[in-house]
Amino acid sequence: MKKTMINIGLILTAILVYILQVNFFNWFNIAGVMPNLFVIFILFIGLFGSKIMGTIYGLVLGLLLDFILGTKVGINMACLGLIGFLATIFDKNFSKDSRMTIMVMGVVATAIFEILSYVLNYIFISINVEILNFVRILAIEIIFNLILTIILYPWMQKFGYYIENEYKGNKILTKYF
Repeated sequence: MKKTMINIGLILTAILVYILQVNFFNWFNIAGVMPNLFVIFILFIGLFGSKIMGTIYGLVLGLLLDFILGTKVGINMACLGLIGFLATIFDKNFSKDSRMTIMVMGVVATAIFEILSYVLNYIFISINVEILNFVRILAIEIIFNLILTIILYPWMQKFGYYIENEYKGNKILTKYF
């Protein structure tokens, strides 16, 4: 029952993230660049959820975004699915207790998402290659996501450990034996 409630809460949070991304950050942007809350959200799910939870949420949310945004189906799905998978790798190798570590993970995830998205859009949609403009947008988006990660970190950590205890349980002794 608790896992069902957690998933309902994550789905409602995904809807809230979409509303914030589309409505609020359309007005509140820096030089026309908005943060990518979906990357932070999928990174959060991958870090604190089960092994495949982040990947599944990334694939499903990415597919929904592809249908809603009307772009080529599969680009956001592939990018967010990769971020979810990458978050499970981060979870195994790094501590989630340090705010600095979470910030670095957010920067790396944002950079990977944007670079992969740009490359896939170049391959499938044949967009023009404008490296300097892309680097400017990437730098602003990384800074924006970094600031939002710093602001959201206490809530992410509190709710994240609740999710982690439900899905992974407290397996401290099994690590060592």
